[in-house]
Amino acid sequence: MLRRIGSFVTALSLVLVSLVLGSAPAQADGCYTWNRTLSQGASGDDVRQLQIRLSGYPGYGAVLGLDGSFGAATKSALVRFQQAYGLAADGVAGSGTYAKLYALQDDDCTPVNFSYAELNGCNSDWSGGKVAASTARFNALVSMWKLQALRHALGDQSVRVTSGFRSVACNNAVGGASDSRHLYGDAVDLGSGPHSLCKLAQQARNHGFNGILGPGYPGHGDHTHVDHRGGRFWSASSCGI
Repeated sequence: MLRRIGSFVTALSLVLVSLVLGSAPAQADGCYTWNRTLSQGASGDDVRQLQIRLSGYPGYGAVLGLDGSFGAATKSALVRFQQAYGLAADGVAGSGTYAKLYALQDDDCTPVNFSYAELNGCNSDWSGGKVAASTARFNALVSMWKLQALRHALGDQSVRVTSGFRSVACNNAVGGASDSRHLYGDAVDLGSGPHSLCKLAQQARNHGFNGILGPGYPGHGDHTHVDHRGGRFWSASSCGI
């Protein structure tokens, strides 16, 4: 009996040490579950999954790479995320960070305040654009996480999406440019609501959008356009951008 009690105490001690060190398995989540603590130097798909959710926290004018390698830029983005939500800002992804991410995402991996349907009013299967349907859908997912960060920075008030992915046919029907980023699934048009179009354009500079077009740019007097094209192009002269 004493031997059994001793074994139980030892096992309990190991569990407590594991919890303190942050190495205990993460709670199960309907979308994605992290099973280890991540810090600078780590690599793998779990790092890439973390980067997707941190893509809206790269800092002013920057874009976070989704390469599965936890470098200095990922650490800085994680610190900004942790600061934004009042977590210990140590640049290490552990139980506290994961708990917040789980609370922020739905079972389909979209952030709680945005949905695939909201970013695709064209068709149900993301086909017909200039990239494979799976790529367009993934690009939209990244956009949603960037918008979630923007939304939080603006006081968690709603951000109104007026257009997202378009097939070539849908783009032609609305008179979109032949090389529109909407055809790639990585562009989103935002309408005014709790925030002005200029406020949206100005704040977007902090959340990983290489493309920002708003009031003052031809054809953008009634919406702010954001995308993650390959190089930076910001133009919203009425907003000081």
